[in-house]
Amino acid sequence: MSTAAEAPRVFADTVHEHGGLPQIELAILSRPGGREYNEDACGHWHSEDHLCCVVADGAGGHGGGDVASKLVVRHILDQASLAPLARADEVQDLLIDTNAQLRRHQSESDRTRDMHSTVVALFIDLQSQEALWGHAGDSRLYLFRDGVMLSHTRDHSMVQDLVDAGMLSLEDAKTHPNANIITRAVGVSDVLEVETLSGEILLGDTFLLASDGLTRLLGDAELLAEIDGNDLDQSASRLLEIALERDAPDNVSLAIVRAMQIDSGHGSH
Repeated sequence: MSTAAEAPRVFADTVHEHGGLPQIELAILSRPGGREYNEDACGHWHSEDHLCCVVADGAGGHGGGDVASKLVVRHILDQASLAPLARADEVQDLLIDTNAQLRRHQSESDRTRDMHSTVVALFIDLQSQEALWGHAGDSRLYLFRDGVMLSHTRDHSMVQDLVDAGMLSLEDAKTHPNANIITRAVGVSDVLEVETLSGEILLGDTFLLASDGLTRLLGDAELLAEIDGNDLDQSASRLLEIALERDAPDNVSLAIVRAMQIDSGHGSH
């Protein structure tokens, strides 16, 4: 078992390479960007048959964001290690429980009173070759398949609501002055609305989990170009490099997960 609340350097970790099941490769990275300190946290846990990967972007003033994101990541990884998740409703329940945990910690000091955090979490079952994911806020999960960006999570933000209502174009949304205002986050209230999805893992599928410090600076086509078919360490390093070259004003965190091989007994995709 391996856990990490933050990853100060890029690393690759082969999670599963026996029994003919998918081999999962992982690269994870987090940097302060233009901030004095890093309020993002990211990490993973894995066993022989399961992987959990989490990215969180904290806020709340007086360093509370740093505490919030670490608490979110740690609680999710700890709970996933105790009872790996198998259904979308279990993802929802875990993120709601994470919200309750963070709310309890807010009363510990003035520093943590207003702390909150986005979250995006991926859960992979290598035996069933299924993936589950859930999120709250504007940290995203992307799924790349067969050379295309198949999907990404919908931001819970004021700007996204304006786009959905037809009041703002996608292009104008990128530079909107309220782009940093989110409508959901862990710790904001006693009630947390969570979105969850699930799907089959196919050979070559690549997941990207990222805080908005990356996704505000790189569009879908750029992310695809850097990730599709490339070495994961190189992809993660290059994405960070591009963000820093563009004077990233926020923390930049990302995790890339790829299914590397599937046993012939499970079929060919």
